[in-house]
This record gives sequence, C-alpha cells and structure tokens, in this order.
Amino acid sequence: MTQDLIAALAACHRGDRMLNADDWVNAVRSEREAYAVQEGVAAALGWRLERWKSGGAGRQGPFSHSPVNPVAGTALLGVEAEVALRICRDVTPADAQGPLDDVVDAMCVAVELVASRWQEGLAAPDLLRMADHQSNAGLLLGPWLPYQSLDWAQLAWRLALPGQPDIARRGGHSLADPAGVLPAWLRHVTRDGRTLPAGTVVTTGAWGGLHPLTGQARGSLSIEGLGEFSFSAAA
Repeated sequence: MTQDLIAALAACHRGDRMLNADDWVNAVRSEREAYAVQEGVAAALGWRLERWKSGGAGRQGPFSHSPVNPVAGTALLGVEAEVALRICRDVTPADAQGPLDDVVDAMCVAVELVASRWQEGLAAPDLLRMADHQSNAGLLLGPWLPYQSLDWAQLAWRLALPGQPDIARRGGHSLADPAGVLPAWLRHVTRDGRTLPAGTVVTTGAWGGLHPLTGQARGSLSIEGLGEFSFSAAA
C-alpha cells in the first residue's frame, strides 16, 4: 500500500483533495515506511530537497524530519514561528557522525505554513502525519544573517496575525537552541549514503507551538537578534 499512498498524497498536493485516515491506517507501519512515503511523494512532485524541517520533543529526542513543500500551500491550519539555518558546506555521511561546529553559516526568521492532506487534520495518526511531510505546507524565509549562538531561552519574539492579539513571549523552543536539531537531522538526510549539498536550509522547530489562523496567512514575526519579517503565503 506504500506506493498507493504515495500516489494518493501526490494527487492531494496537485488537486487540493483530502484523504480519510481510516482508509490508510494500515499503509504505514513504521517510521521507516513513513519516511519512504515522504521521499516518494517529494520525488513524484519534483521537489529538489533544498528545504527541510526538523524538530524534537527535547534535547534527547525523539526527532522527526521532513522535506518541505517548495510552494506555499492552501487550506492552511495555522503557522509556526521558527528559526531556519543554512548549511555552508557539503555534508557527507561520515561528516554527519562527527563535530558539526562549522556546518552553518547563516540563520533567519522563518514561518512554517501548516496544512494536512488528511480530513482529520492534526488528529490523524502520528505515522500518517509523518508520511504527510509532518503537515507541512510551505516555508517562508526572512532575511539571512550571519549565524551566531544567542541566548535562545531568553530571546523575546512577537507574532502578529490578522484579527488576533499579538503573541509576545520569551524563549519557547523545545530544544532551547535551534541548532540542537542538527546532529539527528544530518544523520537522517545522509543515512542512505547521500551527501547533503551546501546551501540546504533546515527550519528547526516551533516557538510556542502552532498558531491557528482566523484570516489570511499574513502577518509579521520578529525575534530579538534576528530582526522582523513581514510575510504572506504568497511571499
């Protein structure tokens, strides 16, 4: 059923249709199979795998990873405030097992667009949501800045969305450091002997969780030390 699910999810991306999770609950039985579906859908849609998302529940994981839709999706469930990192050199499978202090050259404010190809949305089973690129619908990037380590746990950030009170907080990243995803993510993307090319971008997990939309996917996100980014789904 894996190939059938790949074809069905690819059709969803092309035509904005939705799938019923009950019809596919036995199609994905492991994370390995979920990642195979991700890769199959990305290949069917011609994604170049230049952008990724990665995140973890805590410093020790578990972690999850997914290529990112290069085109902003529709029927959005919400947005996530994030920080994206850019890889400055090719990373081989051997490199991914060693020190990673020199692999990032830039960072930026990022907004992940969230949607689902499942009728159940974020209530769909975990493995089906993983197979569906972790409910990703696109990634909007602010201006790049030279990478530096900041006091991430104390950084002030503000998200403004139409028709809602501003969300203003400090910290809130599950790993307390966006670079905390790098070891697990780089091992994942090089696990089959592939080399990750320089210039690849990874967004690193939500600050403050999912922020539902009541209007259009536009607004502004500012993070102390990284500046402000005005965004829209058409950005």
